[in-house]
Amino acid sequence: MKKLLLSLFIPLSLSLSLFAQKGADNLQSGPMVGYTIMREAMLWVQTKSDAEVYATYQAEGDAAHQTATIKTQKASAFTAHLVCDEVEPGKTYTYKIFINGKEAIRPYAQSFKTPPLWQYRTDPPTMKIALGSCNFVNEPEVDRPGTPYGDKHEIFEAMAKEQPDLMLWLGDNTYLREVDFDSKTGFTRRYTHTRSLPELQPFLASTSHIATWDDHDFGPNNSDRSYVHRSLALEVFKMFWANPSYGIYNEPSVITAFNWGDCEFFMLDNRSFRTPNNRDVGGNPTLLGEQQLEWIIDALASSTAKFKFVCMGGQFLNNTERFEHYANLAPAEREYLLDAIAMEGIKNVVFLTGDVHHSELSMTRHKGVTIYDFTVSPLTAGSHDAEDEMNTYRVKNSHVGERNYGIIEVSGPRKKRKLTLHLYDSKGKEKFKYEIEEEN
Repeated sequence: MKKLLLSLFIPLSLSLSLFAQKGADNLQSGPMVGYTIMREAMLWVQTKSDAEVYATYQAEGDAAHQTATIKTQKASAFTAHLVCDEVEPGKTYTYKIFINGKEAIRPYAQSFKTPPLWQYRTDPPTMKIALGSCNFVNEPEVDRPGTPYGDKHEIFEAMAKEQPDLMLWLGDNTYLREVDFDSKTGFTRRYTHTRSLPELQPFLASTSHIATWDDHDFGPNNSDRSYVHRSLALEVFKMFWANPSYGIYNEPSVITAFNWGDCEFFMLDNRSFRTPNNRDVGGNPTLLGEQQLEWIIDALASSTAKFKFVCMGGQFLNNTERFEHYANLAPAEREYLLDAIAMEGIKNVVFLTGDVHHSELSMTRHKGVTIYDFTVSPLTAGSHDAEDEMNTYRVKNSHVGERNYGIIEVSGPRKKRKLTLHLYDSKGKEKFKYEIEEEN
């Protein structure tokens, strides 16, 4: 009788909260916001077992909408991609995830923003872009012996506080281990382990996330087109990310492109088509492959965006003969791309790169056109002090040799736009700042 009386005094709001929390019992990771475009957005979620998942979403003052229901299953690592196809440009939506009919309540904001329709109406919108690469989450049972390689996971809490419109993952977003390389089970387990990091969840839930890959989330170290599980790597990548598209010319890959404001973003694939590092091909090795190389030149020449961001795993401008820099692996192809950008008069091109476990800004004036390479690495993997590395294109004082993340702010009126580049340490302390004014 006492238990019955006690239950009568539990606040109704608490009772509902406890009931709704049951929906989170089967939540493995996420939700994550994927691509957001003017008429559509994608939400991603992973459950622990078979489940029926859907989302509701609503802009302030508008009616609520509901996505289609997706059944998660083991074959796709219990992931669901939920399309929000009743959105309008320039609005902020809050959303809720339902698993088997019960709301999966999370103790942080769940929202996404659609890009505004500004063309022929106003100045371009301001924008904040987060970026980074090299995210290592420890698993002692399969990690190499010695000091743990991953650390400072609070970096994602600092990044969430920035409230960026977009997060660009520039490769090595997870680190496949030796036990993972040769099976779908290994791939999905590694991706699941990384994606389930508690510190990451609030950041996933309220910022649009778009990714490309590098060797460690593609396959073994320094892997290339010879990797026998290339198709498997792409299959799992598509399970765990929510990019707007995959591939060009019916050639499957992680290549995609999208717009936000007066910026266009080109996500390249520097693994699927590259020549093996140790193969002698008569001085003509490729990093991107002929089709992708010509496509990015065509796409840059055709773009009407003010700033054109080319995103890829490895550094583009760094000219030291070390590691997997473009200049070291495929110098003739790199020069061809530089010449094409200059010859076509393509202005305001900024490469966004990762891989090298330190950050820096590189810049060159190539045949009358200024080209930048903003490298941001690592997020949580081991850092590398490269202050003495002889990259002749490095901007003074831009080197950061510790775990860090980048922020790019896009601001200013039309025809006077500028980028403000920032590098922050794991706790959000600024380490570098640089402004780039648009070239007209």
